[in-house]
Amino acid sequence: MGREGTLEVLRGAARPLPDEGLREGSGRSSGYDELVRRAGDARVVLIGEATHGTLEFYRERAAITRRLIEEHRFGAVAIEGDWPDAHRVHRFVRGDSDEDADARAADALRGFRRFPAWMWRNEEVKDFVSWLRRRAVRGSPPVGFHGLDLYSLYSSADAVIRYLDRLDPRAAARARHRYGCFEHFNDDTLAYGYAASFDLESSCENLVVAQLHEMRDRYATSICRKSRGGTDAKRAADELFFAERNAQVVRTAEEYYRTMFRDRVASWNLRDRHMMETLEALLEHMERRDGEPSKVVVWAHNSHVGDARATELGRRGEWSLGQLARERYGAGCYSIGFSTHTGTVTAASRWGGVAKRARVRPSRPDSYEWLFHELSLATGWRRFLVYPPDPELADVLGPPRLQRAIGVVYRPASERVSHYFEARLARQFDAMIHIDETHAVEPLERPGAWHGGEVPETFPSAL
Repeated sequence: MGREGTLEVLRGAARPLPDEGLREGSGRSSGYDELVRRAGDARVVLIGEATHGTLEFYRERAAITRRLIEEHRFGAVAIEGDWPDAHRVHRFVRGDSDEDADARAADALRGFRRFPAWMWRNEEVKDFVSWLRRRAVRGSPPVGFHGLDLYSLYSSADAVIRYLDRLDPRAAARARHRYGCFEHFNDDTLAYGYAASFDLESSCENLVVAQLHEMRDRYATSICRKSRGGTDAKRAADELFFAERNAQVVRTAEEYYRTMFRDRVASWNLRDRHMMETLEALLEHMERRDGEPSKVVVWAHNSHVGDARATELGRRGEWSLGQLARERYGAGCYSIGFSTHTGTVTAASRWGGVAKRARVRPSRPDSYEWLFHELSLATGWRRFLVYPPDPELADVLGPPRLQRAIGVVYRPASERVSHYFEARLARQFDAMIHIDETHAVEPLERPGAWHGGEVPETFPSAL
């Protein structure tokens, strides 16, 4: 099919979205009615982002999520963030926080200290968390806020010990002894992973597995009784679940850091499998606690949300949270991706570096982003929505094209190698929102480098 024919098919199938949403995040506009209807019956809705630093992706994702919560009774948001950091926000949202400092959403987000802090400590997330809190204060059913990731080995271990210190000092002493295995690495997870991977030090695997088993036994014997109780009992059940999942994070993170030095694909798969297992555990816990079917919205990068089987990443053995969720829940899983042609993005010049505002290069002519840009030029639509699996788009979005993925760092000098991969959009997402020109998300703390403009073109990428 030629260029004109391709654009004509796309024009007939795409749904333009109102421009005011670019500034207001107007998820209540009629442009999202069909999307919310299609996604609303799912048990899990995964909403992605093409970068970890684009304002419009955060804003529109939050707007869609608001409608899913209000119109379809979704009870939790699960993010590509660490479990203990998100739990601090969860307690703030539900009014359970006992930290005097957490009077505002910005305070509750202070737990996100690990690089890249701007992913969750930004203006759009702050506004969404504030909305969740206001909604709960007005008497609406409180919505949970949870982390799916595994990078919090030390803070998760500390959370397990603090939980047990309050309830069972002997159990706390056992946990302190087991997790003491990590002490001489001075909170350096990479140092531990390197030493254990190459047999320079004994691994802590057996000790963290023993602690996880003890926490699971405690959870299994207590959860049913506490879930059947009143508000206090349910809160206690939540806290026990939080502690048990922290023990799981420590166990999986220990394996992850040992694996990453030997096998990149295996470590990626371990991480996304952990996200899926955490999501499953969360859904099951919510159902036991509330006595009704649970529904969760997931916020993560396109690379996690999309179905890896539709990409070259899948062909080399990687899987994704989106793939695993589709395999587990079938039609009960709905995935939404985002794309952009150009604009600015918040990124770092290196892993662990300072947040900066970079210009995103115009997309490549052999990419989906460029195809959507051409439609934008032809129609004047600044943003629009397509449903890639729809039959009329099979010939347009079924064949492989390049797709761009920008993580927490951006390498424009080697963009083709660092940020593009081949994908078949018709099999990857249930819906795709394209915003032709986008802007950098604003971190809550904006260093001088962020205001300074361009990011140097000399650094690696990561998701």
